[in-house]
Amino acid sequence: ELQQKVEETELLKMELQMLETERVRLSLVEEKLMDVLQLLQQLRDLNISKRALGKILLSTLESCHDPQPGKAQLFEVLDTLQQELAACEVLHKQPLEQAQSRRALNNPLVISC
Repeated sequence: ELQQKVEETELLKMELQMLETERVRLSLVEEKLMDVLQLLQQLRDLNISKRALGKILLSTLESCHDPQPGKAQLFEVLDTLQQELAACEVLHKQPLEQAQSRRALNNPLVISC
């Protein structure tokens, strides 16, 4: 009976470790998704065309083509999409003042004068 309890405890520890690993992975995916959504919002505010956004998305999907889809591929696609959106020329063409004010608005701890 004691041996059975020890085995159950070990199984529960392994399950807890797997759940913690999954929680961390989901947290990273959530963070990356928030970055992507923030970039999409900025691009929408700059009136980027739907066609340009479509090209970015298709380019991302083509560069991440993998015959075995899975959890790692999901993060890879989000990461690549975030990089593609961040590299978008429209974001880099906005005036410096506008970029700084947007950053200040995104960070509630920064006080703008």
